[in-house]
Amino acid sequence: MSDSSETIQEIAFKLMLEQNKNDKILNGTTERTIFVLGSKGVGKSTMINNFLDRNEPIRNTLALEYSYARRTNLSGQSNQKLVGNIWELGSLANSSQLIDVPIKSHGLQYLSVVIMLNLSEPSELLIDLESALQGLKQSIGNNYSESEIREFREKIIEKDSHKDHPDINTLEVMPCQTVIIGGKYDLFENLDSEIRKHVVKFLRSISHTLGASLIFYSMKIPSLSKTVRDIMSNLAFNSPQHPIRVQKTDFNEPIMISAFNDSWEKLVVMPSNSERIGIQFSSQIQQNRDKNENQEMSVNPANDVNFRETIIDDLRAMKDDELIRLIKNSEIKLKFDSFNLANSPFNYLN
Repeated sequence: MSDSSETIQEIAFKLMLEQNKNDKILNGTTERTIFVLGSKGVGKSTMINNFLDRNEPIRNTLALEYSYARRTNLSGQSNQKLVGNIWELGSLANSSQLIDVPIKSHGLQYLSVVIMLNLSEPSELLIDLESALQGLKQSIGNNYSESEIREFREKIIEKDSHKDHPDINTLEVMPCQTVIIGGKYDLFENLDSEIRKHVVKFLRSISHTLGASLIFYSMKIPSLSKTVRDIMSNLAFNSPQHPIRVQKTDFNEPIMISAFNDSWEKLVVMPSNSERIGIQFSSQIQQNRDKNENQEMSVNPANDVNFRETIIDDLRAMKDDELIRLIKNSEIKLKFDSFNLANSPFNYLN
């Protein structure tokens, strides 16, 4: 029986939650969430637009943007609509509250994280990865109990019998499905071979210890672009079930490794954790620890044609005019007061 003090809206909201819960029990969840974050300017928006078949001009992602994809259930058992919610974080700086939104939106169990890093800037790889992982882990820890996190992590490990992996007890598996994408591979493949070797070993080691898939990507290389589209489709709709068909570990080729398909033995290293892996990589390629993303917008979005809103822009123009008038009036008043003071008989400085 409902509380007599509840409003109609509150009762309707509870009924909706109950209906959604019943639908999930009968048909399985109809929604999944993909959270894309990582290096600034690496091509996250381009990758998402490619998946959504959008041809619109790319604009800078200022904070957190949302889009979605829909598809009819391909099993043929029902006309159920599948929805893939896609969140994109524009910048890793001061983003803790923004990260909470996709983490809480539909539950950790149905969340997939895509961390996209700029391969063409090896000196910033570790900083961007650390920022992304720190934000994710902090948000997950704030919104879920230790027992819930442990349960989600166990489900990831149990999927496809990953619990039988020989390294499983040495890994720091994320409690949600995770994919690391190395962007701008077309630029990375032209770097010095020693640098490429260190970067590949670092990213393979980190991906392995996190239980994450790893793929190198460039929008300019059709085969890599298609693989990333398949990965996004798998995360959103579980189709195709095996988006990475061939495992590639040679640093002279674009890397493609599904989660739990690597090992410390293949990497020819002793079992390690993410902190030690980062320290080792820093000793090989010095990291730009002084990197400081500009906290203020270098370009005013109000002047960007991509962000024009007629009503809001008109109101802003009115307020700007009002502010200019106030400033001018203040300046006139200040000059007038100064003149009166200078000519006052009580001015002892005359």
